[in-house]
Amino acid sequence: MKKIIAQATVLALGLASLSAQAVDFTAAVGQSGDSTMVYRLGAQWDWDKSWWQTSVGRLTGYWDAGYTFWDGDETASNHSLSFAPVFVYEFAGDSVQPYIEAGIGVAAFSSTELEENDLGSSFQFEDRIGAGLRFSGHEIGIRALHYSNAGIKQPNDGVEAYTLHYRTSF
Repeated sequence: MKKIIAQATVLALGLASLSAQAVDFTAAVGQSGDSTMVYRLGAQWDWDKSWWQTSVGRLTGYWDAGYTFWDGDETASNHSLSFAPVFVYEFAGDSVQPYIEAGIGVAAFSSTELEENDLGSSFQFEDRIGAGLRFSGHEIGIRALHYSNAGIKQPNDGVEAYTLHYRTSF
């Protein structure tokens, strides 16, 4: 647990060095592929840049930092911290904007075991895809997340999580 607190402190200090942009907060709930409940709290900073803007939509993105609690049985509960750049394609819309997203980042798990999965190392890559709707400073969507150490250390069972998330701007 001390290790995860130290990692959270380092992550928080690193995030504080990002430009003074508005921070959005996220909450997510879902399940892993092994039916472990997943609870996630996160913070996001928009890039304030866009590319390929047309009448259909635009490409943009954000930085995402999160804490996830993996609620397994007594021996398999786990905690993770993650950080990822995420690309978002926002479709044009007046009051509601549909979007799709994808990103690859890094994560640190408090244990290398999660249910029947042996992650091989605490260090993992986080791959994500998602879709949702943005409206009036809020967002609701679905995400699929995959964690794996990319074969850096064996075994490399990896784990997936499927979540429903909510984001709000302040």
